[in-house]
Amino acid sequence: MADSELSEKLSRQSQINEGEVKVAKVSQSVYAEFKEFSIQEIKEYRKTFQKYDVDKSNFIDFMELKLMMEKLGAPQTHLGLKAMIKEVDEDHDGQISFREFMLIFKKARSGELQAEGLAAIADTCDVTKEGVSGAKGFFEAKVKAQTDSAKFEKEIREEQERKKKEAEQASQRRAEFKEKAAMFN
Repeated sequence: MADSELSEKLSRQSQINEGEVKVAKVSQSVYAEFKEFSIQEIKEYRKTFQKYDVDKSNFIDFMELKLMMEKLGAPQTHLGLKAMIKEVDEDHDGQISFREFMLIFKKARSGELQAEGLAAIADTCDVTKEGVSGAKGFFEAKVKAQTDSAKFEKEIREEQERKKKEAEQASQRRAEFKEKAAMFN
């Protein structure tokens, strides 16, 4: 099976080199190509893409896709993963570029997704359902910081009150000692 895949890839590459097959045209800007998405949505999708692009090659390869699906709680078979890549892999290089990753979401919005796993990716990364996760995370962090700050301030006040009480007790003991010492003088 691996030999047939290798021979397919080599054959495809030689066809590209000889000009028999045209490679899919890649748009310079995903913002221009995917106008149905807001700039913020595309940025969120890019963060998701980069999160799973473990080797930072700007492509999600087979193993990274496998890992991604496992982390999303939707593990796929070997054939399922290949079908997922094949559905969006326009340049037939066996990996998913960011542009091809965006195709997953474009197809999901238009109801054209065929591979089950791709639907799982689209569902877990749907910015329109979840809201902008960056904003959500930002506000959650602010609330946590305020609660932590309030907790810290409360601890400081308690410490100050404890020290004030200890100082009052020490002052009272000193006064009592001086009273008793005056009896002996």
